[in-house]
Amino acid sequence: MRMIINMPAYNEVDKIATTIKKIPRSYEGITDVLIQVINDGSTDDTAQASRDAGADIVITHPTNRGLGKMFHTMRKSALENKADILVNIDADGQFNPQDISKLITPILNDKADMVLADRFSGTDAKDIPFLKDKLNRLAAWFVRSAVGYPVTDLTCGFRAHNREALLRLNDPAGFTYTQETIIDAIGKELRLVWVPVRVQYFSSRKSRVVKTIWNYVNNSMRVIIRAFRDIRPLKFFGFPGLFLIFLSLASFCVFLYKYLPEMEVTPHRNSLIGSIAFFVVGAQFVIFSLIADMIKNSRKITEEALYLMRSEKYKK
Repeated sequence: MRMIINMPAYNEVDKIATTIKKIPRSYEGITDVLIQVINDGSTDDTAQASRDAGADIVITHPTNRGLGKMFHTMRKSALENKADILVNIDADGQFNPQDISKLITPILNDKADMVLADRFSGTDAKDIPFLKDKLNRLAAWFVRSAVGYPVTDLTCGFRAHNREALLRLNDPAGFTYTQETIIDAIGKELRLVWVPVRVQYFSSRKSRVVKTIWNYVNNSMRVIIRAFRDIRPLKFFGFPGLFLIFLSLASFCVFLYKYLPEMEVTPHRNSLIGSIAFFVVGAQFVIFSLIADMIKNSRKITEEALYLMRSEKYKK
């Protein structure tokens, strides 16, 4: 049983060596542990510091490509190196490497395909900025409500994947991978488990992902909405369509209520026009939902073919 512990890194020369040295090299049920660093175009000596600290695999992107591209690289390398489990942990020391054992236990017990750190259940994220805390909780609530899955932390990068998850997950299309891969995994009916952990935020540290709050909210909502559209198309298009049709019927009832006593259309034509407009747009949304559901079924066939190709390519 081989486990690769991955660290995405961008200009982390001051902290990465300390984090690597804190990572345990022995776990019950694991026979082989490798540490992998994805150096995402750092302009400092992150790569060399990682090697000097004992990293077994160091992969360098020539330019800063972001977390979405790093997920592709770390997943590909893990499969090429025959990993049974891939754990991702931040390089800056926010998370306690001792918690890695908590994340891999459900996978080793065959209770989960992905295990995600939960910063908000059972404990508070220490020193987390107020706005970041509320936005993260809001995003988790939105996805939990939309897809009907008990999501508690949507954006935490500290997580573990088994081989099945690595083979099935799509490459993220967005600026990050944290939200998109969770929603993708839910759509593929992978087993997800959240495990409470403690996290330490550093007031002096500037986020590598969040440039501004507006940029973060905008990008996150685009990722979440696009992923929701793809895995729950009937809900995404159908619910608004049915709501508009309901408004159409309500507007038509108002029209009839006013029309029947006088039998005159003109004074009440706005209610009639509104009813027709709501019905036409609502019917279009319902048709879109059916078309999108057919596209989803076609995509499932394509994704299954891709899964089989990956399984063959990265055969153990």
